[in-house]
Amino acid sequence: MNALVQSALAGNPRLARANALVEAASGRVVQAGLRPNPVFSFAADELGDRTGPMGLLSPSLSQEFVLGGKLSLGQAVAAKEMDRAALDALGERYAVAAAVRVAAYDLAALRQRAEVLAEVVGIAEKSVEQAQKAEKAPNAVLTRADVVPLELDLERFRAEQESVLRELPAAERRLAVAVGDARAAVGPLAVDLAAPLPEYDLEQARDAVMEYHPEARSAAVAVDRAQAAVRRAEAELVPNVTGSVGYTRQNQNHSNDWAVGVSVPLVIRNRNQGNIRAARVEVTAAVMDVTRTQNALADRLVTAYRTYAAAKARAERYKSAVIPKAEENLSFVRLQLDKGVVEPLKVFVAQRSVVETKLEYNRAVGEAWRSAAELSGLLLEETWPAKGPAK
Repeated sequence: MNALVQSALAGNPRLARANALVEAASGRVVQAGLRPNPVFSFAADELGDRTGPMGLLSPSLSQEFVLGGKLSLGQAVAAKEMDRAALDALGERYAVAAAVRVAAYDLAALRQRAEVLAEVVGIAEKSVEQAQKAEKAPNAVLTRADVVPLELDLERFRAEQESVLRELPAAERRLAVAVGDARAAVGPLAVDLAAPLPEYDLEQARDAVMEYHPEARSAAVAVDRAQAAVRRAEAELVPNVTGSVGYTRQNQNHSNDWAVGVSVPLVIRNRNQGNIRAARVEVTAAVMDVTRTQNALADRLVTAYRTYAAAKARAERYKSAVIPKAEENLSFVRLQLDKGVVEPLKVFVAQRSVVETKLEYNRAVGEAWRSAAELSGLLLEETWPAKGPAK
């Protein structure tokens, strides 16, 4: 299992994309802090004049000076966006790990179900064969009414077996996709469905997810980013200054002239009030989104935990009580049959009860492990199954 997860973390395109977006955000941080480039211009006027054919030649250089801390404030906004990209990449990491675990346990449970059904079909075929012989015996102890239910069970088990066998290839492809290569072959799995299921405390898990999950942290960073954007918008009230220096060669009278200039926009009509207003409203929206995100995470956790707790309790009950009782009943009925106390039909019924309880256990334990795998992703578990209650 750990090998599959590590393979997915090393090569899944979801993670490669998320990491690329972090690099892109890092580039925007650098760009946001760069000063404007100087501007060089050149003008030629009065060319071909009789007193000086070369006319007036005027090269000039200008530079915009960004004031009000706009560059550092812009970098602060971009840095928060990079933090969110990094948290998104972290969330993808644990989402990929959880997807691999869910797909692996789903496939393992399906393979185990196929094995149990193969056993079930074998037992059912023998039961039908023996019942049909007993029906046709001279002193028949079974009637057609006794045999038909057994034949019906056999067909039902065969149909379920065929259904599971048809599901297996798709389940294998799903695991391959979760790892990151849809065409990869899926071999044996190092998955123990009989291992003790992990323990989770709902209240502790909920608090941990709401505080530490990358989505919750990203929502909190979004508030910081929105507040930084307000400061950046307000800084627009401080106008930038553009300074210039120029030289003019007057070829008519052979003079050299210099010019120095400064330009400043007058902040009168456009005081960036629309962008400032929008940025302040976005702070309010970002604050509300923190609670929305926490509630959504809590809902996902509670839904997964609800399924997990119910399936875990059902699986443990089947393993500790139901299956042993069914097997004990089968042993008792067989002893009674040897003594001639009961009819063979009761043995068939007892056998069917054993295999049906095994199938129900398989359903429950598979569902429990799949839900536990979902919880592992929400709780950011590196080593899984976890040992002891989740913190």
